Amino acid sequence: MKEVYYLWEENNVPLFKKEYGQDIPNLTVYPIESDAAVPCVIVFPGGGYGHLAVDHEGRQICEFLNKNGFAAFMLCYRLAPYHFPCQELDAKRAVRFVRANAAKFGVDPNRIGIMGFSAGGHLACMTGLRFDGGVADGDAVDRVSSRPDNVCACYAVASLDREITHRGTRENVLGSYEDDELADKLTSNKIVPENAPPFFIWHTAEDNAVDVRNSLRLANALAEKKKTFELHVFPYGCHGLGLACDTPLASQWSGLYINWLHEINRR
Repeated sequence: MKEVYYLWEENNVPLFKKEYGQDIPNLTVYPIESDAAVPCVIVFPGGGYGHLAVDHEGRQICEFLNKNGFAAFMLCYRLAPYHFPCQELDAKRAVRFVRANAAKFGVDPNRIGIMGFSAGGHLACMTGLRFDGGVADGDAVDRVSSRPDNVCACYAVASLDREITHRGTRENVLGSYEDDELADKLTSNKIVPENAPPFFIWHTAEDNAVDVRNSLRLANALAEKKKTFELHVFPYGCHGLGLACDTPLASQWSGLYINWLHEINRR
């Protein structure tokens, strides 16, 4: 039985509404046995901000990470009718929570990666690009940096640009499909900071749910800022592949990512 940790006490969750019937944002911990602190990855399942694909984009991913020497955490974040900034608050808190409790979890506080799929990929991009060094007027966890040390964006809704975004994701996170001003602030290729962490990005060219240009624009923005990234676009495969075990070529992403992650964590 994996342990579940709530990110806040019940009465302290920002913008929490009991009437929505959702649980307090939480992390399921997938630890590994080690005598030394290990690197870890926090996983954000997708689901268009309307549900969470906790099996093939959550549990299976965490178990895969464990097999390759990484502790893992699966984030259950808030969904519609919650909208921005609730999901971002949950994701930032998850990074802070793991870093603040690194000794408890046996992980290295300087090697905390995040990984997101589809809408979870949007959340991972926002967490990796809109981080802060800590919130002074919060609790002890809030005062810890929310900057992840690396980001993996898997067929991510990296853009909320009407031309290429996933409509349901945009509508659920914004609360209104029409809010172009907020959409720009949550579109990854428009907000890359100078101290962006390294990114690993993958997509399939024939994804008919989330346009591959989401990933291409993100990669191009990182390149323009001369940031570290690795991009893979595989020719075949539908949306929502997870580990893509049954999809030729696209199934290579996981091994490529592990190799990249080992190298990034050595630097």
